[in-house]
Amino acid sequence: MKKSLSIMLCAVLFVAVRAEINLANVLTSNMVLQQGKVVNIWGKADPGARLTISFAGQHKETLVNADSSWMLNLDPMPASFEPRILKLRLMKKSAETEELQLENILVGEVWICGGQSNMEYPMDRSLKRYAAPARGADLAEQEWRSGGNKNVRLMLVEKVLSLPDCTTKGWQECAANSLASFSAAAYYFGKNIQEELDVPVGLIASSWGGSRIEAWIPEEDYKEAAFYQKECSQHPAVNRKIGHFYRSMIEPLAPYALRGAIWYQGESDAMLHDSLYVEKFKLMTTVWRNIFDQAEMPFYYVQIAPYLYTNRKRDPYLHTPQTMAEFCALQTQCLELPFTGQAVVTDLVDNLTDIHPSYKWEVGRRLALWALAKDYGFRKVVYSGPVLKSAKLCRKKIVLRFDQTGSGLTAGERDVQDQFGALKRKTSLSWFELECEDGSLMSVEARVALPWWFFGKSRNRVKVILPPNVKAKSLRFAWDEKARPNFFNKEGLPAVPFRHTF
Repeated sequence: MKKSLSIMLCAVLFVAVRAEINLANVLTSNMVLQQGKVVNIWGKADPGARLTISFAGQHKETLVNADSSWMLNLDPMPASFEPRILKLRLMKKSAETEELQLENILVGEVWICGGQSNMEYPMDRSLKRYAAPARGADLAEQEWRSGGNKNVRLMLVEKVLSLPDCTTKGWQECAANSLASFSAAAYYFGKNIQEELDVPVGLIASSWGGSRIEAWIPEEDYKEAAFYQKECSQHPAVNRKIGHFYRSMIEPLAPYALRGAIWYQGESDAMLHDSLYVEKFKLMTTVWRNIFDQAEMPFYYVQIAPYLYTNRKRDPYLHTPQTMAEFCALQTQCLELPFTGQAVVTDLVDNLTDIHPSYKWEVGRRLALWALAKDYGFRKVVYSGPVLKSAKLCRKKIVLRFDQTGSGLTAGERDVQDQFGALKRKTSLSWFELECEDGSLMSVEARVALPWWFFGKSRNRVKVILPPNVKAKSLRFAWDEKARPNFFNKEGLPAVPFRHTF
């Protein structure tokens, strides 16, 4: 046993001596470098040695620091489908040299994709808890079996708590074997971006099922935040695992140059009735923007989907039908933070006992709409469903005005076979409820305003009919864990749930 251990130690030492150029694990062959930004290349090498890199006609050099660290910066480059080679050359003080090269490198758009199990959800649904879609064909299965979009490159950060670097097989070209286990929501986001921009797209997926948001924030920043003591008093028994995944699955990726982040997470925080989610989300986005050196880095996220939280009997808190709606309101409040966007998915749920909606191709598309509109100059793209702008309480009705109406408001439902194509028109809007001053709750009739109701100015209005002799306290829409309403804009994007107090 001792002899075997000695042999293993010698082998490890031999590798350490020979591998003078060590790159960060996020830097591998097949990667996509971010266009239009300074690109960081970094790693470890012999202290005092001279290191040079060459890529796309650029030549940079530096001396390795005393702590063995080094970093070089490539000047901003335009997008390119040309597979290029990154060459590194190390000249030690002894005049010995070592060379390393990475191959098949493209330049385009890079996004990091994080969250919990709904972001982790793979294209092949390989885990048993992921169900096939009930409406139409499984487009994700068809996509990964065909090999996917060859202009999208993938890097999957594995669920390993390794330090100081992340664990990954590196960047991979899109193919059936690499795409099958990759995040479906992330892939479809990238696929939509690639097809619209016609540039290479690189996706870094780093997620962990069941994780709460604090696991993706460094512990020192979290405990210094103003909300931390309040949280400790509210939830003293909760095992928070602060920074648990940040240190091994996010921090080692920085400062890789990228465009932005997409985020699909929140179910585990909703289960804890987390009233501080907005503050935590703000802190997380601030930290990520700092480590990636991008103050205006966009964060586009998915609002959690309808699900029967009231069926969960082992959670630390008793859920009501409004638990989810109250958390969704916090997620919507995150839109007040700069450079954020929210995709609503109330219409993507087949089974209310399944917390994982199957239609990740539509989730990815909706996230991509935000990026196209906000980051890539597609000004005519409708990127959000209707958002309440104002509510006016009249004697016999409530008049609602909405932003993000696209080409108009509609009451509709999805065709089972058509999936996310045309909406079947309906007359009334569902899931509008009135909270009365006497404490009662009632469903109320709501309709998209017709042109002659408001002198032709009806495209962004909804009329709610008040029952006689009712004193309204508040109006709410989709304010229930079961709510899968039929309220959309004509582009097929669902309205954002709300509660308005008069």
